[in-house]
Amino acid sequence: MKITIVYDNTTRKSGLIADWGWSCYIETENRNILFDTGGNGKILLENLISLNIDPTHINDVVISHPDFDHIGGLSTFLNLNTKAKVHIPISFRGIKYPNKIEYYDKPTKIYKNVFLTGELGNREQSLAIATDKGLILIIGCGHPGVKNIINSVTKFGNLYAIVGGLHGFKEFEIINNITKICPAHCTKYKDKIKSLFPSKYLESGVGEILEF
Repeated sequence: MKITIVYDNTTRKSGLIADWGWSCYIETENRNILFDTGGNGKILLENLISLNIDPTHINDVVISHPDFDHIGGLSTFLNLNTKAKVHIPISFRGIKYPNKIEYYDKPTKIYKNVFLTGELGNREQSLAIATDKGLILIIGCGHPGVKNIINSVTKFGNLYAIVGGLHGFKEFEIINNITKICPAHCTKYKDKIKSLFPSKYLESGVGEILEF
Protein backbone atom coordinates (compact mmCIF):
# COMPACT_ATOMS: atom_id res chain seq x y z
CA MET A 1 0.00 0.00 0.00
CA LYS A 2 1.00 3.60 -0.53
CA ILE A 3 0.14 6.73 1.46
CA THR A 4 0.62 10.23 0.03
CA ILE A 5 0.21 13.10 2.48
CA VAL A 6 -1.89 15.74 0.71
CA TYR A 7 -2.67 18.15 3.56
CA ASP A 8 -0.50 18.91 6.57
CA ASN A 9 0.93 21.80 8.57
CA THR A 10 4.32 21.49 6.89
CA THR A 11 5.91 20.54 3.59
CA ARG A 12 9.45 19.98 2.37
CA LYS A 13 8.35 19.93 -1.28
CA SER A 14 8.27 22.97 -3.55
CA GLY A 15 5.00 23.76 -5.31
CA LEU A 16 2.83 22.34 -2.52
CA ILE A 17 0.84 24.25 0.08
CA ALA A 18 1.16 23.69 3.83
CA ASP A 19 -1.82 24.62 6.00
CA TRP A 20 -3.26 23.65 9.38
CA GLY A 21 -5.13 20.41 8.82
CA TRP A 22 -4.74 16.80 7.80
CA SER A 23 -5.49 14.59 4.81
CA CYS A 24 -3.79 11.67 3.14
CA TYR A 25 -4.45 9.65 0.00
CA ILE A 26 -4.22 5.89 0.43
CA GLU A 27 -3.80 3.43 -2.42
CA THR A 28 -4.63 -0.17 -1.54
CA GLU A 29 -4.91 -3.22 -3.75
CA ASN A 30 -8.56 -2.51 -4.53
CA ARG A 31 -9.49 0.96 -3.28
CA ASN A 32 -8.28 4.56 -3.48
CA ILE A 33 -9.15 6.23 -0.17
CA LEU A 34 -9.00 9.87 0.96
CA PHE A 35 -8.61 10.06 4.73
CA ASP A 36 -9.88 13.44 6.00
CA THR A 37 -9.97 16.53 3.79
CA GLY A 38 -7.90 19.22 5.51
CA GLY A 39 -9.12 22.67 6.43
CA ASN A 40 -9.57 24.34 3.04
CA GLY A 41 -11.04 22.87 -0.13
CA LYS A 42 -9.05 25.07 -2.50
CA ILE A 43 -5.75 24.07 -0.91
CA LEU A 44 -6.75 20.39 -0.86
CA LEU A 45 -7.63 20.45 -4.55
CA GLU A 46 -4.47 22.33 -5.53
CA ASN A 47 -2.29 19.84 -3.64
CA LEU A 48 -4.10 16.87 -5.18
CA ILE A 49 -3.59 18.28 -8.68
CA SER A 50 0.07 19.10 -7.99
CA LEU A 51 0.58 15.51 -6.82
CA ASN A 52 -1.16 14.13 -9.94
CA ILE A 53 -4.02 12.67 -7.93
CA ASP A 54 -7.34 12.80 -9.75
CA PRO A 55 -10.11 13.42 -7.16
CA THR A 56 -12.67 11.74 -9.43
CA HIS A 57 -10.71 8.47 -9.19
CA ILE A 58 -11.07 8.27 -5.41
CA ASN A 59 -13.43 5.48 -4.31
CA ASP A 60 -13.91 6.34 -0.63
CA VAL A 61 -13.62 9.21 1.82
CA VAL A 62 -13.04 8.44 5.49
CA ILE A 63 -13.65 11.28 7.95
CA SER A 64 -12.04 10.86 11.35
CA HIS A 65 -14.07 13.58 13.10
CA PRO A 66 -15.91 16.78 12.13
CA ASP A 67 -13.39 19.40 13.28
CA PHE A 68 -12.84 22.11 10.65
CA ASP A 69 -9.25 21.09 9.93
CA HIS A 70 -10.41 17.61 8.91
CA ILE A 71 -13.63 18.38 7.00
CA GLY A 72 -12.86 21.81 5.51
CA GLY A 73 -12.29 20.35 2.06
CA LEU A 74 -15.16 17.86 2.10
CA SER A 75 -17.71 19.99 0.25
CA THR A 76 -15.18 20.89 -2.45
CA PHE A 77 -14.33 17.23 -2.91
CA LEU A 78 -17.95 16.03 -3.00
CA ASN A 79 -18.81 18.68 -5.57
CA LEU A 80 -16.29 16.95 -7.84
CA ASN A 81 -16.93 13.33 -6.91
CA THR A 82 -20.52 12.23 -6.32
CA LYS A 83 -19.70 8.51 -6.50
CA ALA A 84 -17.21 8.17 -3.67
CA LYS A 85 -18.63 6.46 -0.59
CA VAL A 86 -18.28 8.54 2.59
CA HIS A 87 -17.46 6.78 5.89
CA ILE A 88 -18.08 8.87 8.99
CA PRO A 89 -18.43 8.54 12.78
CA ILE A 90 -21.95 7.77 14.00
CA SER A 91 -22.53 11.20 15.56
CA PHE A 92 -21.53 13.22 12.46
CA ARG A 93 -24.61 14.47 10.58
CA GLY A 94 -25.36 17.09 7.94
CA ILE A 95 -23.74 15.80 4.74
CA LYS A 96 -26.26 16.59 2.00
CA TYR A 97 -24.77 15.15 -1.17
CA PRO A 98 -25.88 12.25 -3.37
CA ASN A 99 -22.90 10.17 -2.23
CA LYS A 100 -23.63 7.04 -0.22
CA ILE A 101 -22.97 7.71 3.48
CA GLU A 102 -22.00 5.02 5.97
CA TYR A 103 -21.93 5.56 9.74
CA TYR A 104 -19.76 3.63 12.22
CA ASP A 105 -20.00 3.15 15.97
CA LYS A 106 -17.83 0.03 16.41
CA PRO A 107 -14.79 -1.66 14.84
CA THR A 108 -15.81 -2.77 11.36
CA LYS A 109 -14.25 -4.42 8.32
CA ILE A 110 -15.37 -2.30 5.38
CA TYR A 111 -13.39 -4.01 2.61
CA LYS A 112 -10.82 -6.76 2.33
CA ASN A 113 -7.88 -5.68 4.55
CA VAL A 114 -9.54 -2.31 5.34
CA PHE A 115 -10.94 -1.61 8.81
CA LEU A 116 -12.45 1.27 10.79
CA THR A 117 -12.47 1.63 14.56
CA GLY A 118 -15.87 3.30 14.49
CA GLU A 119 -16.44 6.31 16.70
CA LEU A 120 -14.42 6.14 19.91
CA GLY A 121 -14.92 8.37 22.91
CA ASN A 122 -17.99 9.94 21.26
CA ARG A 123 -15.57 11.78 19.01
CA GLU A 124 -13.32 10.17 16.44
CA GLN A 125 -12.64 7.12 14.30
CA SER A 126 -9.41 5.80 12.77
CA LEU A 127 -8.56 3.65 9.77
CA ALA A 128 -6.41 0.52 9.64
CA ILE A 129 -5.06 -1.23 6.56
CA ALA A 130 -3.72 -4.79 6.75
CA THR A 131 -0.46 -5.43 4.89
CA ASP A 132 2.04 -8.29 4.80
CA LYS A 133 4.00 -6.40 7.47
CA GLY A 134 1.01 -5.82 9.74
CA LEU A 135 -1.59 -3.12 10.29
CA ILE A 136 -0.97 0.45 9.17
CA LEU A 137 -3.03 2.68 11.49
CA ILE A 138 -4.07 6.10 10.16
CA ILE A 139 -5.24 8.59 12.80
CA GLY A 140 -6.81 12.04 12.51
CA CYS A 141 -5.95 13.62 15.87
CA GLY A 142 -5.99 10.84 18.43
CA HIS A 143 -8.59 12.46 20.69
CA PRO A 144 -9.79 9.12 22.17
CA GLY A 145 -6.19 8.25 23.13
CA VAL A 146 -3.70 6.39 20.98
CA LYS A 147 -3.71 3.37 23.30
CA ASN A 148 -7.50 3.09 23.05
CA ILE A 149 -7.33 3.38 19.27
CA ILE A 150 -4.71 0.65 19.06
CA ASN A 151 -6.73 -1.63 21.35
CA SER A 152 -9.76 -1.25 19.09
CA VAL A 153 -7.93 -2.60 16.02
CA THR A 154 -5.77 -5.38 17.47
CA LYS A 155 -8.54 -7.89 16.70
CA PHE A 156 -7.72 -7.30 13.02
CA GLY A 157 -3.97 -7.98 13.29
CA ASN A 158 -0.66 -6.85 14.74
CA LEU A 159 0.26 -3.19 14.47
CA TYR A 160 3.20 -2.28 12.22
CA ALA A 161 2.97 1.51 11.80
CA ILE A 162 1.07 4.62 12.91
CA VAL A 163 0.55 7.62 10.63
CA GLY A 164 -1.24 10.86 11.49
CA GLY A 165 -2.00 13.49 14.09
CA LEU A 166 -1.38 12.48 17.70
CA HIS A 167 -2.08 15.71 19.64
CA GLY A 168 -0.54 15.47 23.13
CA PHE A 169 0.38 11.79 22.91
CA LYS A 170 3.33 11.02 25.20
CA GLU A 171 2.88 7.34 26.08
CA PHE A 172 6.14 6.77 24.27
CA GLU A 173 6.47 3.20 25.52
CA ILE A 174 3.76 2.26 23.02
CA ILE A 175 6.17 3.05 20.18
CA ASN A 176 8.49 0.30 21.41
CA ASN A 177 5.97 -2.21 20.07
CA ILE A 178 5.63 -0.77 16.57
CA THR A 179 8.09 -0.64 13.69
CA LYS A 180 7.39 2.75 12.10
CA ILE A 181 5.73 6.00 13.17
CA CYS A 182 4.91 9.10 11.14
CA PRO A 183 3.60 11.80 13.52
CA ALA A 184 1.90 14.61 11.61
CA HIS A 185 -0.47 17.57 11.84
CA CYS A 186 -1.25 18.34 15.49
CA THR A 187 1.36 16.11 17.14
CA LYS A 188 2.78 18.14 20.05
CA TYR A 189 5.84 16.00 20.79
CA LYS A 190 6.99 15.28 17.25
CA ASP A 191 10.61 16.28 17.97
CA LYS A 192 10.65 14.16 21.12
CA ILE A 193 9.39 11.12 19.21
CA LYS A 194 12.06 11.66 16.55
CA SER A 195 14.83 11.93 19.13
CA LEU A 196 13.71 8.83 21.03
CA PHE A 197 13.00 6.65 18.00
CA PRO A 198 15.12 7.85 15.05
CA SER A 199 15.09 4.46 13.31
CA LYS A 200 11.29 4.23 13.52
CA TYR A 201 10.54 7.84 12.59
CA LEU A 202 9.11 8.79 9.19
CA GLU A 203 8.91 12.42 8.07
CA SER A 204 5.47 13.95 7.54
CA GLY A 205 4.45 16.95 5.45
CA VAL A 206 2.54 17.56 2.23
CA GLY A 207 4.00 15.50 -0.59
CA GLU A 208 5.67 12.85 1.57
CA ILE A 209 5.03 9.33 0.28
CA LEU A 210 5.02 6.29 2.58
CA GLU A 211 5.06 2.79 1.15
CA PHE A 212 4.45 -0.34 3.19
